[in-house]
Amino acid sequence: MNKNIAIGHLASAAAYIIFGINVVVCRDIATDGGLEPIVLFAMRSLVAGFLFWLAAAFTPREHVPPKDLLKLAGAGVLGLFLPQLTFLHAIAHTTPVDLSVMSTTTPIFTMFVAAIFLKEPITWKKSLGVALSFGGILWLILQSTFGGNGASETEPVGILYCFANYIVFALYLGTCRPLIARYSVVTSMKWMFLASFLLSVPFALPHLPQSDFAAVPGYVWWEIGFMIFFSTFIAYYLIPIGQQRIRPTLVSMYGYLQPIIAIAVAIWTGMDRLTVTKLLAALLVFTGVWVVNQSRAAAAPK
Repeated sequence: MNKNIAIGHLASAAAYIIFGINVVVCRDIATDGGLEPIVLFAMRSLVAGFLFWLAAAFTPREHVPPKDLLKLAGAGVLGLFLPQLTFLHAIAHTTPVDLSVMSTTTPIFTMFVAAIFLKEPITWKKSLGVALSFGGILWLILQSTFGGNGASETEPVGILYCFANYIVFALYLGTCRPLIARYSVVTSMKWMFLASFLLSVPFALPHLPQSDFAAVPGYVWWEIGFMIFFSTFIAYYLIPIGQQRIRPTLVSMYGYLQPIIAIAVAIWTGMDRLTVTKLLAALLVFTGVWVVNQSRAAAAPK
């Protein structure tokens, strides 16, 4: 493995470790912060965008033609606005363990997107893996929805937001790699975050008068700080580094670190519990993922 590819793997792994911690952090923010998801996203994109524009002042300037500016704005919608907004809605209606197990389907969605747009083949092993993974997800959904475990469990609306999140982020990973590869990470991210923030403003403004920022607990502000700096600025700096160096399917495969980290942190903090049903569902999902990863196409050079 050459140095360039190794950097891509390390960057992807680090980003998804941060995302795993972020699942538990955002659960606190969503339930105890008292702020609407769109307001949180506007804050997130404003501060992270400012940091990327600040970083751009210390890096070589790149010319981006108007055609690519429009494409970067579209990438901002697929890679930032829709995924982050649906995630903030999802985490308010799901448990960290359930959300983390369901997040493992992202590489499967990415596989389909890459097959359509990048012509990556779908083999019989991939098809079998998809069937196994979706079997595990379906079981988890049925148990969470109809298992009678009380209001603290995952709600159907949370599941819908989860899958919306995974689909749009898979579209981002599977379609935007050629665009992201043309420019430095800072150049791509500064324009994507600017577009995302401008898009969020009309939706966030009506909620600002009802937002009681003074009532937000101190520890939640620390968690919001983690979400903005690490889960947004640092993680979204690392993801394009991975995108530029390894294939979209491989980048998304590092998403399997996210549930491991999130589940461990959620159980350690007492926020969630790992039941036999969830463990078996996770086993089915991971088995399906392993089968997909064993496909010769998955191991093919980029």
